[in-house]
Amino acid sequence: MDEFVTFCRNVFVPVTNICRNNCRYCTFRCDPDDPDAKLMKIEEILPILEEGKKAGCTEVLFTFGEYAEEVPKYKEWLEDLGYNKTVDYICELCRIAINTGLLPHTNAGILNYTELEKLKPLNASMGLMLETTADLAAHEGSPGKIPSKRIKTIRYAGELNIPFTTGLLIGIGETLDDRINSILTIAELHEEYGHIQEVIIQNFTPKPDTPMADMPSPTEEEMMQAILIAREILPDDVAIQVAPNLIDPYTLIQCGAGDLGGISPTTIDWINPEAEWPDVSELKKMIHEVELKERLPIYPQYIKKGWYSDNLKGLIHSLSDEDGYRKI
Repeated sequence: MDEFVTFCRNVFVPVTNICRNNCRYCTFRCDPDDPDAKLMKIEEILPILEEGKKAGCTEVLFTFGEYAEEVPKYKEWLEDLGYNKTVDYICELCRIAINTGLLPHTNAGILNYTELEKLKPLNASMGLMLETTADLAAHEGSPGKIPSKRIKTIRYAGELNIPFTTGLLIGIGETLDDRINSILTIAELHEEYGHIQEVIIQNFTPKPDTPMADMPSPTEEEMMQAILIAREILPDDVAIQVAPNLIDPYTLIQCGAGDLGGISPTTIDWINPEAEWPDVSELKKMIHEVELKERLPIYPQYIKKGWYSDNLKGLIHSLSDEDGYRKI
């Protein structure tokens, strides 16, 4: 078990919930004619960023549905904002976030090399969940969930030296062998490029009114097993993250989890809106005697390696201590 576990104080901005995928467990995705469908405007986002900064956040997590441009109505919305491509809008949002004093972490689904290259100078880190290397019924009708395509994005991030977050979604129909293969795949990518800073081991939670609403969550024993396997396979410099708003983290910390992810004092978990974030005092109670340490969205080893652009240099240095953690 690690001497301490880490977390990052963030603000969660769901820029759009229009998505080309149609995963059988998701409630985030909306069709354009749904009353909850949205593409957030800068004037909506800026107050959220400012509130997060005032609350002591260091990270802004920008999330998107994947390749929403394939949806004609979304394309109209984007053009109304003055952009032809989502990646250009993301770049503008990242610049605004940096000027506000927050470090961007973008998770926009599958991206190609050119898109990642464009976003790299404006992001402290980026992410894409692998979820699984298996072809599952849960991902039918979701072209972006083809494992080889997701692996390609993670590989491109490695070629570009982008500090990267990926992970597994446990309990969506995969087997134990699938979980092992998924972790081995991530380990191999990290061995080649050295860019995986954390691997999320996330428990599936069924959502009402979805095709998988009646599917059970993984047991605590399954989650413990997955953490133990991940810690055995992954190099020591890759953190294992669990979500404390979805599962009690203490037992999983005993198995090798060392990070609790982004915790927002001002915004909800838009992917799991029914699951409230614990605040920092609650986090400390949840992990009992284990020390809690705050980090930035870029892990200390990548700060030391200089894996960030001049756009972020001043902000990273102002927010981090000599060891690369959050300056107190």
